Amino acid sequence: MRLFEILLVLSCLALLVDLLFIMRNAKRTGLVLCIGSGVILVVQLFVEGYRWQLLLVYIMTALFILIVLYRHSGKMVNLKIGKPLKYSLSSILIILLVVSTCLSVYLPVFDLPKPDGPEKVGTQTFHFTDQSRDEVLTEDQSDKRELMVQVWYPTGNRNHNNRELLFPKDKELFKTYIQTYASSLNLPDFVFNYWKYSRTNSFENVEILPSTHPYPLVLLSHGMGTSRVLHASQAENLASHGFIVVTIDHTYSTFATIFPDGRVTDYRTKMIEINDRGKVGEIWTQDVEFVINQIEKLNSGGINSQFKGKIDLNNIGVMGHSFGGATAFNTTYLDHRIKAGINMDGSLFEVKNRDVINKPFMFIRSGSFKEWLGDFKKDTDPDNEVTKQLSDELHIIKNVIQHGGSAIYVEGTEHFNFTDLQFYSPLIKLTGITGDLNGKRGSRIVNQYVLDFFNKQLKGTGGDLIQGPNDMYPEVKFIGSEEL
Repeated sequence: MRLFEILLVLSCLALLVDLLFIMRNAKRTGLVLCIGSGVILVVQLFVEGYRWQLLLVYIMTALFILIVLYRHSGKMVNLKIGKPLKYSLSSILIILLVVSTCLSVYLPVFDLPKPDGPEKVGTQTFHFTDQSRDEVLTEDQSDKRELMVQVWYPTGNRNHNNRELLFPKDKELFKTYIQTYASSLNLPDFVFNYWKYSRTNSFENVEILPSTHPYPLVLLSHGMGTSRVLHASQAENLASHGFIVVTIDHTYSTFATIFPDGRVTDYRTKMIEINDRGKVGEIWTQDVEFVINQIEKLNSGGINSQFKGKIDLNNIGVMGHSFGGATAFNTTYLDHRIKAGINMDGSLFEVKNRDVINKPFMFIRSGSFKEWLGDFKKDTDPDNEVTKQLSDELHIIKNVIQHGGSAIYVEGTEHFNFTDLQFYSPLIKLTGITGDLNGKRGSRIVNQYVLDFFNKQLKGTGGDLIQGPNDMYPEVKFIGSEEL
């Protein structure tokens, strides 16, 4: 909870105590509480902003202020309330207060964790259209493939701008955005309205930090049905350490993507059969390759002059989560411009002719990987198409390890610990999509290993963490080729 939210709950409780248990002649105490509570209520609403989780607290605070003031005005009839009624009433009110407080705690206004690099982070968003590709995920045959990408980069930011909001600043765009998301979960729009207060650690459209050497480039793909929004903290952390990071929204495979003209696209990707994964994977792979083409134009000054000569196109990495992680592997294998890649808990969609990869690659798996591997080996059915696909994938991971790559899993994590979703609410853990490991701890571990890998492969520095077990991160377990 935010500061004035906490103070508001405490002042509401104090008013309730005064109303039920303090003598009527304690006029000064009542007036002080009313004035203080009124000020806190107004400040909270105007400074931090209203949110529905505190609605009961707002109502009770205003009501208690009026009753206490009226009681001390001398006009109120002296009503005697029996102890059973008094205690029952106070219990009900306290329960309502606790309910509202719990909603605020478990559906909090969250900010992204601060990156641990030495540089501040700037960000800029671009709209790209690939005129050479038809959009196959819509019914309109004239549609071309459109992408929204966000660039994160080191900045000096001497203007001290306010940190960027995580979600759209425009009220109408934000409303449309959460409507799209809410409808996919069959929830009312207002449930996500408080997201408008969440902030990143980045500054929009600020100048890139001057450097004697261009910055290495990392492209980042989200998982199926999520969004680049869920990887903002990872992008910020890499950018704070001297990387340029490009996060991609794979249109019609996100829960929502906003375009500059106000359009908000939703999820339309269908993957019913195993072959559908390969078809969608090809679209995503082409998305990454197309974005690299656009980054080359950025670096030449053809799109935005401030990035001219600032991007090291000889040191390009790609990473992703889930389906985006599979895309990272596929693109690393196919595109000669990519030097290294990371797959965060993604099952591969293409395993044919991918046996030998001659580039540095790292697989990061969730904590359930070892248990899954044991069960998989026990129940292997060689005639099952899915089983054969997974068996081939394990063979690929084995080859990566034997050719100098890395494969690790992080104990206490589950699939969505590799995204920012773990910061949205403590309740996420109850669904099982994140593990028992503390969200900030899990995020730090993943960030450190991603940074160490790309430092070594794209900058030629570091690389200590990816060599083997480290006492600082006992949750990280290395997978040996003999285990596969």
